[in-house]
Amino acid sequence: MAIAEVSIIPLGTKTPSVSKYLARAFRALRQEKNIKYELTPMGTIIEGDLGDILRIVRNMHEAAFGDDIMRVVTTVKIDDRRDKTLTMRGKIESLLKESER
Repeated sequence: MAIAEVSIIPLGTKTPSVSKYLARAFRALRQEKNIKYELTPMGTIIEGDLGDILRIVRNMHEAAFGDDIMRVVTTVKIDDRRDKTLTMRGKIESLLKESER
């Protein structure tokens, strides 16, 4: 199980707002089954099989393009732990537990 943080930036938009372009990428993500994700103000966190995550990121990246967008920059950060199960919730719980010490 892996966790990835994905940030998609469409370039060359007519206005500073990019919500409508990012909504295309989010619709691609919502179509996926058996995947956990968390939308954040600065990107999206995805939890699942690494192969699935990479395929989904590509679909999201492609979805951000359109007739009016000719360039998209996508940044992906992957945490893939092999010694124990890795989940979004588990990472948060570990941090909170350590902060109480």
